[in-house]
Amino acid sequence: MKKIFSYENRVVALMALTFGVLFFDRLALNYLVPYVSKDLNLNNFQIGLLAAGLSLAWAVSSYFTTAWSESRNKNKITFIVAIFIFSVCSFGSGLAMGFGALLAARLVMGLAEGPVIPLAQIFVERESSPTRLGINVGIVQAVGGALFGSILAPIILIQIAENMGWRTAFYIAGVPGLLMGVLAAVYLKKSTTESRGIEVKNGFNIKELWQYTNIKWGTPLACCVFGWWFATIPFITKYFTDVQGMSAGDMQKTMGLLGVAMLVSSLFFPGISDKIGRKKALLIALILGIFYPFAVYYLNGSGAHLPAMFITYAMVGTIPLVAAIVPSEAVPNHLKAKAVGFVTGVAEIVGGVLIPAIAGGLSDAINESAFLWVAAVLAVLSLFFLSKMKETKGEVTVK
Repeated sequence: MKKIFSYENRVVALMALTFGVLFFDRLALNYLVPYVSKDLNLNNFQIGLLAAGLSLAWAVSSYFTTAWSESRNKNKITFIVAIFIFSVCSFGSGLAMGFGALLAARLVMGLAEGPVIPLAQIFVERESSPTRLGINVGIVQAVGGALFGSILAPIILIQIAENMGWRTAFYIAGVPGLLMGVLAAVYLKKSTTESRGIEVKNGFNIKELWQYTNIKWGTPLACCVFGWWFATIPFITKYFTDVQGMSAGDMQKTMGLLGVAMLVSSLFFPGISDKIGRKKALLIALILGIFYPFAVYYLNGSGAHLPAMFITYAMVGTIPLVAAIVPSEAVPNHLKAKAVGFVTGVAEIVGGVLIPAIAGGLSDAINESAFLWVAAVLAVLSLFFLSKMKETKGEVTVK
């Protein structure tokens, strides 16, 4: 019983809940877009820009704010202030009366959310037992990104939007973060949040980071994984309802099912990577991800539609591997926070900014399903970058 309530497990739980609140706020627009787009007259390109704008702000802040915080040993205060700001920004999204105001609210939210995940992942790594890094990071991703962001968020937010309006849904989404900011302020120990090795290196260290093999090849891999997800997630709810004819209730259940798939895969693949190595776990998930767009498009209306999407959506479970575990194992202690922030930041710019804009533009210009084929190409390309990486499983890779 004492082990269950160990400080390691409590840090994992706190970071998982913080992760969850963050993704609940971040992904809220994706689930509310059928309501928001109708009320504010948004087209696919504008929807893509909203996702891209938040991701751009997130990307810039993810690396530079994290690097600044780590270099000046301000990790705890940065973490707490960022949580409060992105929570307040959810209220701003609900107040928006047009595309410009909504974009501004999402940009500020992205700037605040940027350093939260790299810092949370480093806090978890510092308190993780050597054989539990994969599963611990997987728990954070599963509870945060999957349970809160992909399972509870569509169920709760769509119900609120249906009964009370989409603006109220944004207001409610902003409340839990305020509590998490207080808990982080009271609970996190200095030993968890203090910078490591700041006397060795200050500054941004981009040139030094790029000397490590799994940063050089892991960064474009992360871009492909993020791009695969962000090519679909901003448009998939609208595609289900407007093109494939799902009712709001059926779309809600489908998104909940994909959330369960994210929950399971985010636990399974990081966890199994502790046993079989990071590359082997990644390979299995990436191959499955190639078939996800085909399952969405070709199996609509059949009994295999939902099961096939559930299985092939497993590629989303590689996000904690490519964004946290691989970069943190690629570098020594004084570069870990910056490595996670750098890889996440670049992946957000390419995968979360450029890809949604491209996918949205192609969907407007060519066909509503174009975003699916963008995702398929990225999944195939990810296998090439994976082949160039070195295997790791708990040890730092060489340059």
